[in-house]
Amino acid sequence: MTLPCGSNTAEKPWNPGPCASALASTSRRCNIADMDAWCIEVAIRPPLEDPEAPRLREFVEALGLEPAGPPLLIRGYVLPASLERAAAERAAAELLADPVSDRFRVAHSGASPEETAALWPGFGKALRLTVRRRPGVMDPVVRSVLEGLRELEIAADSAGRYRSYLLPLREAPSPEQLKRLGASLHNEVIEELVVGALPPGLPTPGGSSSEGRVELPLTGLSEQELVKLSQERCFSLNAIEMLQVQAKFEELGRAPTLTELETIAQTWSEHCKHKTLTGRVEMEGGRSYDNLLKQTIFETTVKIDHPFCVSVFDDNAGVIEFHEGDCLCIKVETHNHPSAIEPFGGAGTGVGGVIRDVMGTGLGARPLCNLDVFCVASPDMPRSEVPNGCLHPARVLDGIIAGVRDYGNPMGIPTVTGAVHVHDDFVGNPLVYCGTVGILPKDKVPKAAKPGDRILAAGGRTGRDGIHGATFSSIELTDESEMLSSGAVQIGDPIQEKIVLDAQLEARDLGLYDAVTDCGAGGFSSAIGEMGEKIGARVHLEHAPLKYSGLTPTEIWISEAQERMVYAVPADKVESFREVFERHEVETAVLGEFTDTGRLEIYFEDTLLCDLSMDFLHNGVPRPTRKARWSPPALSPAQPSDESHESMLLKILADWGICSKEWICRQYDHEVQGYSGAKPFSGTRQRGPGDGSVLAPKPGVPVGFAVATGLTPRYSLLDPAAMAEAALDEALRNVVVRGGDPSRCAVLDNYCWGNCDDPEQLGRLVRATEAICELALQYRTPFVSGKDSLNNEFRIGERLISIPGCLLVSALAIVPELDQVPDNAFVHQGSALYLLGTTRQELGGSAYLAAIEQIGDTAPRVHDSAASIASYRTLHECIVDGQVASAHDLAEGGLAVALSEMAIGAEFGAGIELAAIPSEGEVDEVGKLFSESLGRILIEAAPGRELELEEALRSRDLSFARVGTTSAEARIIVEREDGGRALDLPIDKIETAWQAPLAKGPLPCIPDMETQR
Repeated sequence: MTLPCGSNTAEKPWNPGPCASALASTSRRCNIADMDAWCIEVAIRPPLEDPEAPRLREFVEALGLEPAGPPLLIRGYVLPASLERAAAERAAAELLADPVSDRFRVAHSGASPEETAALWPGFGKALRLTVRRRPGVMDPVVRSVLEGLRELEIAADSAGRYRSYLLPLREAPSPEQLKRLGASLHNEVIEELVVGALPPGLPTPGGSSSEGRVELPLTGLSEQELVKLSQERCFSLNAIEMLQVQAKFEELGRAPTLTELETIAQTWSEHCKHKTLTGRVEMEGGRSYDNLLKQTIFETTVKIDHPFCVSVFDDNAGVIEFHEGDCLCIKVETHNHPSAIEPFGGAGTGVGGVIRDVMGTGLGARPLCNLDVFCVASPDMPRSEVPNGCLHPARVLDGIIAGVRDYGNPMGIPTVTGAVHVHDDFVGNPLVYCGTVGILPKDKVPKAAKPGDRILAAGGRTGRDGIHGATFSSIELTDESEMLSSGAVQIGDPIQEKIVLDAQLEARDLGLYDAVTDCGAGGFSSAIGEMGEKIGARVHLEHAPLKYSGLTPTEIWISEAQERMVYAVPADKVESFREVFERHEVETAVLGEFTDTGRLEIYFEDTLLCDLSMDFLHNGVPRPTRKARWSPPALSPAQPSDESHESMLLKILADWGICSKEWICRQYDHEVQGYSGAKPFSGTRQRGPGDGSVLAPKPGVPVGFAVATGLTPRYSLLDPAAMAEAALDEALRNVVVRGGDPSRCAVLDNYCWGNCDDPEQLGRLVRATEAICELALQYRTPFVSGKDSLNNEFRIGERLISIPGCLLVSALAIVPELDQVPDNAFVHQGSALYLLGTTRQELGGSAYLAAIEQIGDTAPRVHDSAASIASYRTLHECIVDGQVASAHDLAEGGLAVALSEMAIGAEFGAGIELAAIPSEGEVDEVGKLFSESLGRILIEAAPGRELELEEALRSRDLSFARVGTTSAEARIIVEREDGGRALDLPIDKIETAWQAPLAKGPLPCIPDMETQR
């Protein structure tokens, strides 16, 4: 195929070259060494239109530019110049372009501007913007391209990828317009922008080094100099910790090596060591703790002593008994800091990491499903309010949605439940919670590396991506973090992880290894260090497979490159182990062996880089006593709105946390593996929101499990104890209404908080912890796993933005009768509706007050935990007996929103009476409709079972009442005592308000369609 000639569609020809300087402040010029290569460009064949083209045109027009025609979006690939042209064209025709929907061009990276302009007829003088990965940033598509070339027997040992945008414009953009256009098309943390040209050649690894053993003398350094060294090297160790390290090596009579200091930094990081939650705390006016986590969360689980707990706070995930020799495991992680800088990669590797946590539990679990919860600032935040160094919240949300999608879907793991919460203090620190549930035989839960076992790494190769991820995640972000910490961002490869999983499960069932863990935060440093903590390990880093040459031994050791697992393999099983993985096309390497020396020894060839005592490494971190205090905030009572209840309900339904997430959920495959028992959506149309999901992982067995979450960030601003109670109560309600047994329910605690060196912040955390533990004891819901992410603060100059303290609770409950799982939407017309639980005038932190830009002064609390758990257990018995057709918990927006959501899924409505609502104290109409009192569930009785349901609830002396009836009319009607109507809305109007905010995703929500400051 020859280079074609072309003509320009623009009326005013112009040269974009001089405008390239406009990007200097947002995009560094391409710094990749020039290299001859073939550039293969692929675009949609007319008359088909690229689905991204209309949105790109909207962006261009929003900048005040006038398109002279539709844009052309190009998928570009770079192949070695050593290939013959015929081979490059064959690769394009048979691998890279679809013969039906695509067309392609083949060019040379050294093509002149005239040749480049002639590539695409009609676009000869269009503005060309080319985006490619920065040096050293992993690109999983390139790996697939190389595999495809091998299958075609086209010899290529390297390749690259890029995308180009050809924009016909009637006039040249101004420097500011070009700057903002470039910013909307790429993320400069991981990508480079080239203006007006093809990529200069094949990608290079991003630098090289010949570093060997490097010593960093600490003797004589002052406290200030030690802190400065920690900051410059991104150790993230404080003054006390650096002084401890200094003292240790003075005792040893030598200087530490860089490898040793990096190993200590990873192991002692807040991310890995949880120094705050496991530390000493003195609560002003309250209890003192020698170990906060052990004496609260863990002690609660010990006191509950639930017989179905198999492994808690001991492995990568919590493990509970499931059914006939099988166990379930669950883990939820956060990936906040990386997602703030590069949302797609941060969220994607968050999902990949928590999947590997489950793969690394026991001898390896098989992942069954994923869950995710996102906390972001308002997607419609004005550009002027987004701080320097922050991506626009809509772009963050769009990126993390895509990152979760593009990891879970390719791995064949359904994403089944989640939530989105919005508060503007998440602008600098979005929260990305990712969770996975897995299944494994009970006899595969125990594991332990043994002296003499070989250390084998399997999966992806090691590169510079993710270096200092653990220490980066342990500090606050600033307006410079976007560039200074960009090396901590990883890019995942789900296909690589999938084949590792397949190989691992086969090797597990053959009994070929004694222990396994994942390479997460800290890379080999944490994985091998943790596996060998009780015995010792000797490592030879020269054997680690690398993505490219030039990495230093220390970089190999602490890299957080993705898709890597570490195994302890008996010496006589190494060959068999490697044969299994080779058959699955997974690369393995023997990195060393576990020893009985109690030491961590690291070599590169014959050079000793690290020789540390495992005891000092894991137990030597100082444990200072932190002070904590809590003072109730000074708040004013809220003033109710003068607007009608109908108007307020429509506003509340458009709340970012309540509105439809269908645009998000439909991108996730929640049916893959075929285990769906109750889906994320509810009702005959599968349009209504579900409270949780149910999976049936054992075909032919009537037992499954329900999984759901609870989180209430707004309550945290009023009282962190209320926030914590609400999170646990909501998570438990959500699994109960999906048929989960509250007596066989495990929960996880995931903290995201600010800087707990601040006594006020730590006091809020302690108050939340004490409250949730007290409630968990009453509910008998053991904590089986958890995680904390602290220092979620963003500093710009003197301004500090701290997130609302968040405690996400994830609940996993056994569903004993899959045939009796209730719907979350109305099922029958003419059914009796019951409200279980007591309504109080509790509007503090509610969606109602948020709609009128108020917060209130008192958040809902669990007033009678014994009554609440009795309600849930009794309701579960009624569900198992078939007395319940549908049930829905009352959470954000209260009764009015719960009614609306049940009706949206059903397409028919209901009528209720305000006077019938069980209440306590003075509760006005606003309270009865919109209060968020805890412990409440709206129940639709199964036809003909009303009396049995009432008798079951009455026999336990529970607070409940029949409040209304479903109807054939597609309206929600709420009757006053005087016969008037407090609320009367058609369902189509309700659904329109609920669907509108995110109907087209977050990006169109940005004022003026601008995607970034």
